[in-house]
Amino acid sequence: MEFPPHLDTMPMHAITEIHGEPGLLERFRLEIRAFDPAARDRLTAALDLAAELHRDDRRVREPYLNHLLRVAIRMMHHYQVRDIDVIVAGLLHDAVEDHPDELAGPGTADPTAAALTTLADRFGPRVARLVGAVTNPAYDPERDRNLQYREHVAASLDREPWARVIKVSDFTDNGVGVVYTIGPKVARSAAKYRPLVPVFRDLIARPDTPLSPPVKRHIFAQLDLAEERFSAILDQPAHPN
Repeated sequence: MEFPPHLDTMPMHAITEIHGEPGLLERFRLEIRAFDPAARDRLTAALDLAAELHRDDRRVREPYLNHLLRVAIRMMHHYQVRDIDVIVAGLLHDAVEDHPDELAGPGTADPTAAALTTLADRFGPRVARLVGAVTNPAYDPERDRNLQYREHVAASLDREPWARVIKVSDFTDNGVGVVYTIGPKVARSAAKYRPLVPVFRDLIARPDTPLSPPVKRHIFAQLDLAEERFSAILDQPAHPN
């Protein structure tokens, strides 16, 4: 497939719409040219595992891998992340939550813990710890699920500054990208994510969040955009009869 010479500067939603998964894969390959061969090998191995685990998963109208690629590309390009463990964890951030049994193997009493052990064996304990920090726990069915999700995000990311970086890239893809969602999921997603905007503002603003001031300003602008889109979806005026 032929790609334009400016693929490395195209907005990711444009790559997604015009070139799909092949375009995002090529953009990922362009981004990782900045790393040494050993780092590129680790990143490619993580991408291969993510592609295998999520091979049958869909995200509304697209392969789920597109979401994982955008999360990683955003961290490299917009957040200027050069920490390989963080990018690997970004590619695999949904692996344990969505496919614990495949990672853990059959007959495991605690698939989540075993899946994290598998990631630690393959990519190191720090990658596993970061993935664990952004993996949702089992929720109490008697309590509001969205509230429990917000509580988990706030508590888990309080302890892991680099996990904040992964999660805010994930949130940006889901929140700013809510306009690319269709059907009833649009309002559900907006209601789920909107209360997290001030949580992420606080987390990103903290001095121990390992991002430069310009990158933090970029993220705040993206949070503003997400909030605008949530408001447009959820704050529609009632139509007169």
